[in-house]
Order: sequence, then C-alpha cells, then structure tokens
Amino acid sequence: MSRDQVAAFIRAIAQTNPEPETELLYTDAFSLLVAVVMSAQATDAMVNKVTPALFAAAPDPAAMAALGAEGIGQLIRRIGLWQGKAKNVAALSALLVERHGGQVPGDRESLEALPGVGRKTANVVLNVMFGEATMAVDTHIFRLGNRTGLAPGKNVREVEDGLVKRIPPDLLRHAHHWLILHGRYICKARAPDCWRCKAEPHCNYRDKVMNPAVARG
Repeated sequence: MSRDQVAAFIRAIAQTNPEPETELLYTDAFSLLVAVVMSAQATDAMVNKVTPALFAAAPDPAAMAALGAEGIGQLIRRIGLWQGKAKNVAALSALLVERHGGQVPGDRESLEALPGVGRKTANVVLNVMFGEATMAVDTHIFRLGNRTGLAPGKNVREVEDGLVKRIPPDLLRHAHHWLILHGRYICKARAPDCWRCKAEPHCNYRDKVMNPAVARG
C-alpha cells in the first residue's frame, strides 16, 4: 500500500468507532497490566470471565503478591496456560511492590523487565494508560498487516515497525485498537467480511469475499 492508501484505510475503519477502547475489563493500570498478561493465547471474553473475581480478591499489587501463584491459579483456571500466568502475575506483582512502590511504571524498559510482560503487553499498557502512540501487534493485526498490504512482514516486529512508519501520526495512537477490532469482527481469519468493510476500496487483498453466502459456506 502507498502511504495515502494506508491513511485512507485507517480513516475508513475509524468512522464507526472514533474513540476505540480495549475490550478487556480494567479499572487502573495494574488491572489492565494483569488482564493483558492473562490474554496471551486467550480471548478477551474469556479473560473477562475470570478477572472480576481475581481483582475482587486482590485489587492491588501487594494483595496480588500476597495471594500468590496458588491463590491466583485457583481463580483463573478457566483460561489457557493458567499455571504459568498465575506464577507471572504473582511475580510481577511482587516486583511492582519491591521496585516501583506498587505502581505500574510508564516506561518500556521497566515494563518489559516484569515477568510475563513482553513487547506487545508493554505496548498495550503504554498506549492505553500512558497515551503513547504504540502499536501492539497481536494475531489480528499481524494478519491485517500482511493480508491487506498495510504493512507486510515476516514477524510481528516487522509489521509493528511498518505500521508505525506508515500510519499518519495523528491516527497512530488509536490505530492499535481500530485494527484489532477490525480484525476481530470484520477482517476475520477464516473468511473476511469484505462486503461490509468500510476500508475495502483501499485494500490490496486479492481474494476479497464480497458475497456473504460464500463466507458462510
């Protein structure tokens, strides 16, 4: 895609949702951080089923660290990889208390030093809580970057860098959520709903599905 195409594509999908938000349930930076860690290889909907009880039992890092991996695990058993996630959440909570006074840091280096927090998770927290124009590339955005021509890449970092470079600065902060939601509900993995895509005229995908009956079949 040309830069003009990229801008037109992003503006088109932004029309129906000018102020997009994450679908994860959270109340503060800590609950968002934990929810994003929980969301690895799990849907937001599933994470939202287990986190209310978890945050009721442990609303802050000190309480979460005290709950420990075993206590956390008992509350999140319904999500994938729950044992590893329980250990990471307990450990990152303890480090937040020890190193950051119980506060979630607002810099990438400190975030990525926490157990279970990689670049994608850090990007989400920096974007949502600290207003940074970051691009957290999940499976949806990786697919869109390659399928549409927005930012082709062999790995998530290549797609991230391509999107950050190509998307106009004034659109970049919200683009993360626009693209995730677009990939989740319109440009789906198995069969994209191209016939109801606002950005279809600006998309370079060769095998567009313009007939709803074809997608259902």
